[in-house]
Amino acid sequence: MDHLVRSAEDDGLRPLYARVLGLRFVNPGGILCFVFFEGSVALAVLLALAELVTWWAVLILPAFVAALVKMNDLVVAVVVRSAALVPQGERDRFRRQMEPAVGRARVPSADPDRAR
Repeated sequence: MDHLVRSAEDDGLRPLYARVLGLRFVNPGGILCFVFFEGSVALAVLLALAELVTWWAVLILPAFVAALVKMNDLVVAVVVRSAALVPQGERDRFRRQMEPAVGRARVPSADPDRAR
C-alpha cells in the first residue's frame, strides 16, 4: 500500500475539489472535478430557473454529489484493504482461473455425400 501514499508535492498538483474532499483512493482529474462541482451547480441552477426545484437545490445538489464521491472513495478504500488481506497464493490461483482459454477446435470436414 506504499504506492497509495501521496507526497505533499503530489497533493499540491491535485485539483482543489479532490483535496477539499480528502480523497485518498479515487483520483479524479481536473475535467472530472469540473463536471462534479460546476456541472452540479449548473444543473441545479437550470432546474431552479425552470421552477422544478427550489433554490435550495443550488446548495444541496453539489453537496450531495460531493457526498457520493466521498462515499465512493470510502468504498474503494474498503475494497483495497480487503484485497490486500487475500494471500498471494489465492491471488495467483484466481488469476490462473480467470485467464481466457485460447485454442483451436477441430471441425469435421463436410462429407460430400451429406451435402445434398
